[in-house]
Amino acid sequence: MVSNHLSVAVDYFQKKGWSPFEFQLETWRDFMAGKSGLLNAPTGSGKTFALFFPVILDYIRRHPEDWQKQRKNGIQLIWITPLRALAQDIQKAMQEVCEEIGLPWKVSVRNGDTENKERVSQKKNPPEVLITTPETLHILLTQKENQLFFNSLQAIVIDEWHELLGNKRGVQVQLALSYIRHICPQEIRLWGISATIGNLDEACQILLGERHPIHIVKAKIEKRIILNTVYPDELEKYPWSGHLGIRLIDKVIPIIENHNSILLFTNTRAQTEIWYHYIMEKKPEWAGLVAIHHGSLDQSVRTWVEESLHSGKLKLVVCTSSLDLGVDFRPVDAVVQVGSPKGVARFIQRAGRSGHQPGLPSKIYFVPTHSLELIEAAALRSAMENNESENLLCPTMTFDVLIQFLVTLAVGDGFFEAELLPILRDTFSFQKLTEEEYRWTLSFITQGGESLQGYEEFSKVEKDEKGKYQIKNKRAAMIHRLSMGTIVSEPMLKVQFKNGTFLGMVEEFFFSKLKPGDRFFFAGRNLEFVAIKDMSAIVQLSKKKSTNTPSYMGGRISLSSKLASKIREILEKSTLGIYESQEMSYVAPLLDLQNRISIVPAKETLLIEKIISREGYHVFIFPFEGRMVHEILGALIAYRISVSYPMSFSIAMNDYGFELLSDMPIPIEDILEEDVFSEVNLAEDIKACINESEMAKRKFRDVATISGLIFQGFPGKPVKFKHLQSNSGILFGVFEDYDPDNLLLSQAHREVLDMQMEKDKVLEAIRRINSNKIILKTPGQFTPFSFPIMVDRWFRASISSESLEDRIAKMKAQLIE
Repeated sequence: MVSNHLSVAVDYFQKKGWSPFEFQLETWRDFMAGKSGLLNAPTGSGKTFALFFPVILDYIRRHPEDWQKQRKNGIQLIWITPLRALAQDIQKAMQEVCEEIGLPWKVSVRNGDTENKERVSQKKNPPEVLITTPETLHILLTQKENQLFFNSLQAIVIDEWHELLGNKRGVQVQLALSYIRHICPQEIRLWGISATIGNLDEACQILLGERHPIHIVKAKIEKRIILNTVYPDELEKYPWSGHLGIRLIDKVIPIIENHNSILLFTNTRAQTEIWYHYIMEKKPEWAGLVAIHHGSLDQSVRTWVEESLHSGKLKLVVCTSSLDLGVDFRPVDAVVQVGSPKGVARFIQRAGRSGHQPGLPSKIYFVPTHSLELIEAAALRSAMENNESENLLCPTMTFDVLIQFLVTLAVGDGFFEAELLPILRDTFSFQKLTEEEYRWTLSFITQGGESLQGYEEFSKVEKDEKGKYQIKNKRAAMIHRLSMGTIVSEPMLKVQFKNGTFLGMVEEFFFSKLKPGDRFFFAGRNLEFVAIKDMSAIVQLSKKKSTNTPSYMGGRISLSSKLASKIREILEKSTLGIYESQEMSYVAPLLDLQNRISIVPAKETLLIEKIISREGYHVFIFPFEGRMVHEILGALIAYRISVSYPMSFSIAMNDYGFELLSDMPIPIEDILEEDVFSEVNLAEDIKACINESEMAKRKFRDVATISGLIFQGFPGKPVKFKHLQSNSGILFGVFEDYDPDNLLLSQAHREVLDMQMEKDKVLEAIRRINSNKIILKTPGQFTPFSFPIMVDRWFRASISSESLEDRIAKMKAQLIE
C-alpha cells in the first residue's frame, strides 16, 4: 500500500533525472508509520524533500481517490525556519512540487514581512503549508480561537534545529510545540532537521520532549570537504593577531580569478568591509561582480545579493555568518575562510556552501590571519577527518521566555493554571519547574510580583471567575504583540544619507567615538559622518578614502571547547615529532623556536612563563581554552593573588593563554604553592573579581525586554537606548533592594555566570589544570606563544596603528637578534 504512494514521489524524482537517497526513503517510511524524529543531513543533500514529500504522501493515502481535487483542507504542515531569508526559497520549491504532481495545495509564508492583507487571508482560508519563524508561530498563538487554526495540522518540521537549540529562540519553539501538540485533536508528527553536532541524541530528545522516544535518521552521504590552506611566503616566528590575513590578498585574488563564483567568509562585519575595500582597490574592473553581505546592511541590499547569487550574476560575495545558513542560491565553486572560524561546526557549515549538490565535494580555502592560526587549520582538518563536532547546550529555566509565553497565551484564548503546568513540564527547558516557581510567574503576570503590585501597567493578565488567565486590555495586548521575540540586540543606529536613503545599521557605541566630519568605510562606500538625528546617523559620500570601519561588540568570537581540545592534542603530537598535516609541518620552525626558548606544552601540561621587560614583570599562562575562558581565568587569578599580595595587574588574553603584568615582581612560585587554581569558593571569587553586578544589570535589560517589563517602543518610534537602560536599571535596583528572590533577577545573575562568563567551561578548565603537570619557565625573552598576547594588550592601548606596527617591528628585531 505504502509503495503506491511512494510512486508519486519517485515519479517526480525520475522526471527531474534524480533518484531518491536511502535517507529520504527511510524518512518517508518512518513518517508514514507515524514516527517523529530528527533528520541529520548535510547542506545540499535534499533534506527539504525528505520531509515535505511524506506529508504529501500521507495526504494521498488518506484521500486515495480524489487527492487532486480542490478542497478546504486547513493547515497540514507548519515548517519553521530560523531565517526569514530562507522562507521564500523553500516556498517556491514546495509550490513547484505541488504544481508538478497536480496537488492543488497552497504554500504560504508568514513572518514579520508578510502584509496584513495576506495575514487576514491566511486566517480565513489557511494554506495547506505554512512556512514561518519561531516568533511568528507565537504570534499565531495570540489569535482568538487559535485551536481551530491548528485543528487540521498533521506535522511540524523545524529546519536548522542546530541554529535554535542553543538559544532562547529554541526555548520558544519547545513551548509552542508542547502547547500545539496538547490542543490538537490528533497526534502531530514532529521532525527536526539538523547539521551534525556532538550531542545529536540529546538534540533529538530536546526537540521531541521527554516523554517521546529518540529517533534519528542519518543521511549516509559522504560529503567530502577539500581544505586548501593558503600559506604566507615566509613563516612568522613571532606572530601577532589579525594583520597577516589582508597581506595574503595577492594569493587570494588568483583563487577568485580561477573560479566562477566564490563566497569569502570573515568572522566580523568590520573584516568584511575591510576585505571588500581592499579587493575593489586591487580589482576595480570587478565592479558589479563583487558584493558585500552582513547582518548590518539594509535588508533590500542583502536580498539583492542573495538573488544575484541565485541567478549567477556575482563572482564574489564577501560575507559574515549571514550567509552561513542555507540561504538558497546557486552553489558557489568554492569558499574562502579568512581567519579561524573558532569552531568545527561553523567551518563545516561554511564549507558546505560550495559544491552544494549531492555527490559534489565542498572546496574551502583557509587564509590565516597569523601564523598560529595554521595550528587551528590543522585542528579543523583533524576534526573533520574524524567526524568530530561541538556539543550544543540548551538554556533551561529561562523565566523571561516563560513569562512572555504565558502572556502570549493570555492574549489568545487564555489558559487554566492546572492544565498548563504539565504542558510546560513536557519541555526540556522547564521539566524541573516547581509549583512554587510556576505560582511566582502567575503572580508576576497578574500583579507584577511583590515589588511592582502597586503599578497598574505590570498587572497585565486577569484571572476570571472560572479561573482562566486572560488579557482583556486591548492596548496591553497590542504592546505584547509588538514586543514578542527573544532576540535582543545591541542598540543600533540607522545609517542613512540626507535624502533618506538607508544603508544599514551600526552599533551606537561606534558613533559615540565620531565627530562630525570624521570618515569611515561602510556598505562598500567611503562616508563622512554628519550628525545624529533621532535614531539615525546622517552621512554623506566622501571623496577621501578611509580605513576606519565600524567595529561591533559581538566581534570577538572565542575558540570552541572541541577545537581547543584538538589544538592541545596536535601540540602534544608535535612534542613527539609527529606532524600529521602540511599545516603542522609548515609551523614546525615556530614550534621549534618555542621549544628552544621555553617548551611546547603537552596535552597534560600547563605552561607558565615568567619574563621581565622594560614594561614590568610578566606572567604568561597557557591553558589553550579560548579567549572567553581566559578572560575570566585571568581576572580570577589576578584577584586571588591580590588577596595575599597587594599589587595591581594589567591583564591581556587570546585563545591560547593570558598575561598578568605588574610593576612589581610577581611571586608566582609561592602563589602556585598556595593553590591559586583551587575550586573552593570559585563562584564567589568570580563574582568578586569581575564587576558581576554591573554585568548582571546590563544582562537584566535583555531579560526585562523579553519578559515585557520594559517596552522598546512602537514601529518607527523606538524608545531611546539610554531610556531603556535607565528603566531596566531602576527595576534592577528595586528588585535587588525589595525583591531579592525575584526569579528574573536571579536569572540575570545566572546568565552572566553561565553564558557571559562561561562558568562551566571555567570550572572544567580549572579541573583540567589541577590534573595537569605545571611547568614554570623563565625564558630570557618573549616566546612565539607569549608575543601575540602582549601585542593584543598593545592593540587595546590608545596608540595609533602606525605606531603599533613600528613598535611590533622594533620588538621583533630585538627578539630575532
